[in-house]
Amino acid sequence: MAKSNNNVAMYLNFFLLLSILLIINMAESRLYLAGHAKARTLTPTCVSIYGAEEGDTCFGITQAFNLTSDFFNQINPNLNCDQMFVGQWICVNGFLS
Repeated sequence: MAKSNNNVAMYLNFFLLLSILLIINMAESRLYLAGHAKARTLTPTCVSIYGAEEGDTCFGITQAFNLTSDFFNQINPNLNCDQMFVGQWICVNGFLS
């Protein structure tokens, strides 16, 4: 009889542990989905532009205007750094709204 009670207790503990893990997983997934549902796309607004010159690179422009690469890419979302041409307008100061 004692062996049977030990087996029942073991299965019950296993079931309770599995239930708790499932509840935690569901709660975390709801928090994750709720955070992404409220995300909105930010629109870049350019305040100051620079006309690309011969030999300019995106990295060189970020260094010259003291910009981070992330911010530079956010205010220039359609810029292809591999195909930049002379005279191309590049945003060097702006904000996201």
